[in-house]
Amino acid sequence: MIINRRKFIKNTSKIAVVAGVPALSTVAQLSLSNAARAEQVSGLHENLALPDKWLGKDDAPVTIVEYASMTCPHCRRFHEETLGKLKENYIDTGKVRLIFREFPLDNLAAAAAMLARCAPGDNYFPMIDVLFNQQAKWSRSSDPVSELLKISRLAGFSKESFETCLRNQDMLNKVIATRTQAAEKFNVNATPTFFLNDVKYSGDFSYEVLSKAIDALL
Repeated sequence: MIINRRKFIKNTSKIAVVAGVPALSTVAQLSLSNAARAEQVSGLHENLALPDKWLGKDDAPVTIVEYASMTCPHCRRFHEETLGKLKENYIDTGKVRLIFREFPLDNLAAAAAMLARCAPGDNYFPMIDVLFNQQAKWSRSSDPVSELLKISRLAGFSKESFETCLRNQDMLNKVIATRTQAAEKFNVNATPTFFLNDVKYSGDFSYEVLSKAIDALL
């Protein structure tokens, strides 16, 4: 899903830095009807623009890296329908560590990713959860900035800290660098894309498919 660039720029006239995010029009959404495919990669944890954020134990035997866009419906579906089971059966039991990395498909996704990174305290993943849960509301709004501000206030933002975050050019550059590295070095061209212990998977990634892939590594 690609946000209308002119419309978004109009709605973010006070947050000019976000309007400068280039659209990634060539990125296709993940087709859940395709069978999972695997591809080995290297350097997945090297030269990162942003420090990783993860759920689970540092020494879990299986590490999953998820590249996702906050405006991607399939990413939302994974977080709403699959992550809970994954957390209960694998993450909370110490078997899996899940790393979440930003791969914004449009300006609005970049803004949401920045806000999650700026969330005070330990609110990064709670912010990610709320943004996905309310994705249809804020991503389709005629005034997405106002909707994002409402969500951000729940995470402890003030209007000033909200605007300061979205004007943070260094943060924006690092979010874009994360996306660029994923696309150019790891051949990420769809969202969500998953890496299990440095093996890239794309296609159908229901809980059943994911659990079989994890069990094979344990």
